[in-house]
Amino acid sequence: MKDTQIAKRGLVLLGCGKMGSAMLEGWLDRGLPAGSVWVIDPNPSDWLQGTGVTLNDGLPDDPALVLVAVKPQMMGDALPSLQALGNGTTLFVSVAAGIPIATFERLLGSETPVVRAMPNTPAAVGRGITAIIGNAHADDLHLDQADLLLSAVGEVVRLEDERQMDAVTGVSGSGPAYVFHMIECLAAAGEAEGLAPDLALQLARATVAGAGQLAMSGEDPGQLRRNVTSPNGTTQAGLEVLMDEDKGLPPLMRATVAAAARRSRELADG
Repeated sequence: MKDTQIAKRGLVLLGCGKMGSAMLEGWLDRGLPAGSVWVIDPNPSDWLQGTGVTLNDGLPDDPALVLVAVKPQMMGDALPSLQALGNGTTLFVSVAAGIPIATFERLLGSETPVVRAMPNTPAAVGRGITAIIGNAHADDLHLDQADLLLSAVGEVVRLEDERQMDAVTGVSGSGPAYVFHMIECLAAAGEAEGLAPDLALQLARATVAGAGQLAMSGEDPGQLRRNVTSPNGTTQAGLEVLMDEDKGLPPLMRATVAAAARRSRELADG
């Protein structure tokens, strides 16, 4: 973790549940000194207590960064304790879903540098993807700091407008659940064709995991699909159902992402 400002001034992690723990583990594995990290968490895990970080104790006066990883409904209670760090040089990075930048500016001060981030659950195994956007007071250095920290649990992309966060939520934020449900459905379909439940689930899991790994090769997914589709073969027969423009996956996926994005907008509006 080659950020001298973070190592020198310190990093505060507000909330250390699954996402916070995944990020902290990634930072420590990348060489961030445990002595540079302060964690605020009311129910610290045994793992957290053994990391060597400063836990639920006095915070540095001017930390380089505060990463907010508490649940959205806890934000109103948790943030006021950090108001003294607002309107200064401390960067606030939030991974709380549905909480707009304006909320942080209201609670911490309008001149506070803020980066809003949307990670997803594969971050827990280092395979997440996180979208980030900063406010007017978050400069390139701030964005680079956020990028460095969040890349510890996967890829990072930068948005041009905060309004894109709703679409990101619909695609990658909620997307892992869609894939998990696809595994459930694929396994159930295998059972319907005569496979034992355990075998059907094993086949479905491995197929989705393997296809996902192939998709990360950089080759166009449409070409990967064509590579495995023989003319008039079994895959084509299945795809004719799945790719139906009226009843297949295309309209269903558009409706799914639209519903999640719409709900994201509703939550942001309060």
